[in-house]
Amino acid sequence: MELVLDFPLASIKSDEHLAEAQRVMDRLLACDTLDEGAETYLDALSDLAGSYEDEHHAIPPASDSDMLRHLMDAKGVSQTQLSRDIALPKSSISEVLSGKKNFSRQMIRKLAEYFHVDIGVLAANI
Repeated sequence: MELVLDFPLASIKSDEHLAEAQRVMDRLLACDTLDEGAETYLDALSDLAGSYEDEHHAIPPASDSDMLRHLMDAKGVSQTQLSRDIALPKSSISEVLSGKKNFSRQMIRKLAEYFHVDIGVLAANI
């Protein structure tokens, strides 16, 4: 209850209010342990901050080239290796990486299976 009195749980209305909420969350996260009430308060405050950020500071989805480059780096595969492993022309992979081409539905299915990610992760720009 002390947390609610110090910083009431209410919709965040401004960047300044968001900064205050972030200071409270940082303080709570720095604690070694939190009781159940503090955990619940932190969850609720995080949700309020996330809602404000989603509305006012939305991050656009990554481009297909950025997404593919990240997945390849994470798995440590080259364009040549990826082309061989999923039976897609290396030129198609190069075109995506250079931003000249977006993922096709066929590419999305093969890449999702190969990298073990949900299809929705790769289909964000369709």
